[in-house]
Amino acid sequence: MMTKLSLCLCLFIGLAQARIGYFWHISDLHLDTIYSTQGDIYRSCWQLERPVSSSSSGSNANAASEDPGMFGHYNCDSPWRLVESAVKTMKAKQGDNVEFVLWTGDALSHSAQPLSEQKQHEILRNITDLLGRSFSSQFIFPVLGHEDGSANYQKMGELWRHWLPSEALVTFDQGGYYSIEQTKSRLRIVALNTNFMRLDHDPPDAKASHSLRWPVEYYAEPKASVSSMSAQEEVLAEQQWLWLEEVLSKSRDKQETVYIVGHMPPGVDERHLGAQQHNQLIFTERNNRRYLEMVRRYASVIQGQFFGHLHSDTFRLFYDAQGQPISWLMIAPSIVPRKAGIGASNNPALRLYKFDTGSGQVLDYSQFWLDLPLANRAQEPLWQPEYNLTHYYALSEISALALHNFAERFTGTDASWFTRYHRANAVRYQSGTPCQGLCMLNHYCAITRLDYDEFRLCLEQEQLPLQGRSAMSALPSCPWWCCCLLAVLFYGLQSMLWGSSSSSSSSRGQCSSNTRNQRI
Repeated sequence: MMTKLSLCLCLFIGLAQARIGYFWHISDLHLDTIYSTQGDIYRSCWQLERPVSSSSSGSNANAASEDPGMFGHYNCDSPWRLVESAVKTMKAKQGDNVEFVLWTGDALSHSAQPLSEQKQHEILRNITDLLGRSFSSQFIFPVLGHEDGSANYQKMGELWRHWLPSEALVTFDQGGYYSIEQTKSRLRIVALNTNFMRLDHDPPDAKASHSLRWPVEYYAEPKASVSSMSAQEEVLAEQQWLWLEEVLSKSRDKQETVYIVGHMPPGVDERHLGAQQHNQLIFTERNNRRYLEMVRRYASVIQGQFFGHLHSDTFRLFYDAQGQPISWLMIAPSIVPRKAGIGASNNPALRLYKFDTGSGQVLDYSQFWLDLPLANRAQEPLWQPEYNLTHYYALSEISALALHNFAERFTGTDASWFTRYHRANAVRYQSGTPCQGLCMLNHYCAITRLDYDEFRLCLEQEQLPLQGRSAMSALPSCPWWCCCLLAVLFYGLQSMLWGSSSSSSSSRGQCSSNTRNQRI
């Protein structure tokens, strides 16, 4: 009897273990093929003509530390050695025990716009070949970033044809987006072209680009054209929205689960502070609102959302009309150490997700990081574990509610939780500047208010002493109930002092009326 019981138990454990799978998420490689260890860190680590300075005559104790390292520099895009070491680490850490790899865009350098289309395609091919050799038995699901060259989708589709089935290539060749159903489960990967959604800012390196003398490699062939969305692209953008609605609707009917994958996330950049709030926005306001509405409608089938672009380690939360958390979005840090926009730099990072292959439920992730100064000194890429999500943040599960409760700790009396989050936000990069007050509030509002108007209101109305706020708040917006609570306390105290119970009763009735009128 015990033998049969043991066999049944072993069989049950084996079946349970068979449902556990893993996938990698990498983002923002930003490979710069002319990065040089002899380059100028204030000129993208390119080896350009430099004026004679004190460092060229006499001794300079800081000169060596300011030289670009063999694995990169915080001011610059990625050298090949860094990208290659990241992919080799992925293979060494997990081997072939991965279901797939999510590659969420921006493979090219920030300064690659002047490159010819042929040169851009060549760089993408080199990275594609590296990933293909390392993960020959796994599918890799790429999405397009805004730095990934021209909109020649057919040519890029040819590059990734060995990863994408014919039905996915139909929409990719048309507009750079696609959907794939996993054969082993009811999980569907929905890969978006977020370039159709973006708010068109000036190039992030516009000022730097004007000051550089471009190397001859950038002018060897005609430049790739760079322009804002054309009328044809507007049509393609609308087609993607209609396609996304159709895919999610069918997935709901078929009881599938969905991962949405893209480069640029909705909402705002949590690390952008200052007067130019326009630069915080990522999508156009219409596209941002449209995406939020889509997630609210189909939250029941969306098991996870995976994005990059910001170079930071953070997450986002979606709420229904009653203010209940219904979906989450993870933003993976970049491989490139260079800062995005005016945010902080970061150390390179890789992320390995653990999930239930049957249901698609994300169970956990482990993050690996590269201490860039240490790697450059040792001349060896010493990738090491950074943290495990559920353990690091004391989460019982990865769900919208669990992440909401964690985010609410940021506004509580225990600052250690935000300190933990902020330490990981730039992958242990030490900026030397503490993030308190408005900086902390900016992170909190960016995580919990993806709607642009709600984000602005959050910053305006919640600039109260954050340490005095309760960490147990279960509402994504609180200014109206704070006012009501203060009113009740004031009139209640007045009633106790003057014996006027009617005054207290009247004020509570007024508060209830205000609550009904102001609830979203």
